[in-house]
Amino acid sequence: MLPGLDAAELPADAIEVGRIADAWGIKGWFRVLPYSADPEALFSSKRWFLLPTEKGVKTFVGTASLSVKEAKTHSDSVVACAEGVLDRNAAEALRGARIFISRSSFPAAADDEYYWVDLIGLQVTNRQDEALGTVRELLSTGPQTVLVIEYVVDGKVQERMIPFVSAYVDAVDIAAKNIRVDWLADY
Repeated sequence: MLPGLDAAELPADAIEVGRIADAWGIKGWFRVLPYSADPEALFSSKRWFLLPTEKGVKTFVGTASLSVKEAKTHSDSVVACAEGVLDRNAAEALRGARIFISRSSFPAAADDEYYWVDLIGLQVTNRQDEALGTVRELLSTGPQTVLVIEYVVDGKVQERMIPFVSAYVDAVDIAAKNIRVDWLADY
């Protein structure tokens, strides 16, 4: 195992939140490419779980745990340092590693704010109680986020997009796994 990494098991609630891009500086810091525009989960968690890169040279196998000392925003990315990763060579060995964090360690979302990962898989119904489909993904279009909803018609998978804004979204019930919207089925 590489310096700073300990063998670990990936938690059942692990969410992939980014990957390690490259070494940053000479003192063991590394640059992280987060998958979120607001990488609060990376900042709040002091224990990251790593899986080796899917492409290129694998410098470790299995799941590893990394004890993060500090993570902060730098320019358009995130930089971090960890216990046992003491120089540039050790940081470079982490290049490409996929970063997972236990969902239970995410900071609490504010009222009327949701983590995208919590919305994926929810059923969407409209005010007429018509099922519109299941949230497959979310897209950031700049000014707003859009729900990409998958549904089946005559055996063929279709998709519809609904802006995730209060004008169209009446309620989100994570516990009931449902999003209620003001949207007709034929839009």
